[in-house]
Amino acid sequence: MEDLSLRHATREPAGGTEAIAIVGVVASGNLEVLVERVLTDRECLVEIRTTAHGFDDVWTAVVADFVERYSPGGLKFSINDGGARPDTVSLRLAQAVRLMERAR
Repeated sequence: MEDLSLRHATREPAGGTEAIAIVGVVASGNLEVLVERVLTDRECLVEIRTTAHGFDDVWTAVVADFVERYSPGGLKFSINDGGARPDTVSLRLAQAVRLMERAR
């Protein structure tokens, strides 16, 4: 297993009021994302646990693009990766943010 931790400053806090959300499922070629509203409004943390070694640069680029697009301030993402492609990672992260933006 390889563990990565990527911390980013954000332009603004994530919208919504949800405290926690889970998307995806760890299975062949997919991943699970747990997101929690536990950080300050201008920071984002993405912690990744993956079986695929040597893809640090790809993870760094995908997460940086995601943070730039969605500005998920205040959110901590915990990813359990089962070998997902970068486009699937982007999709799951976007789904997680959308769930956190839901109004109660």
